[in-house]
Amino acid sequence: MFMRLRRWARLIKRDVLTLWFACRDPRTPWWFKLLAFGIVAYALSPIDLIPDFIPIIGLLDDAIIVPLGVIVLLRLLPREIRISSAERADVQRARGKKIVSWAGFGLMLLIWLAVVIYLVQRYAM
Repeated sequence: MFMRLRRWARLIKRDVLTLWFACRDPRTPWWFKLLAFGIVAYALSPIDLIPDFIPIIGLLDDAIIVPLGVIVLLRLLPREIRISSAERADVQRARGKKIVSWAGFGLMLLIWLAVVIYLVQRYAM
């Protein structure tokens, strides 16, 4: 069972990279780019919305939200764009170069900053 989960996680990572390249394809509709950018930026962000050290809940975003979003977006993506983006993702993986989303990092940083500011203002008084 553990091997199946590892394989599934590897496939989701590959699909996230496929969505990354689909976002950069000029043939992709703008509404899809907006949705995909949100999922890809979140998935590739070094900071999670829910930190992983929080028991059970911290892993739910990685285990449910990201894969579900990726699956839905791949189904919405036109076939020819999906195929060309998957090929580009395979080439990128073969090179061994890791892609990190600094936009995702910035978004998660802003969300956590807003939460901290809210909590400080709410409970400091």
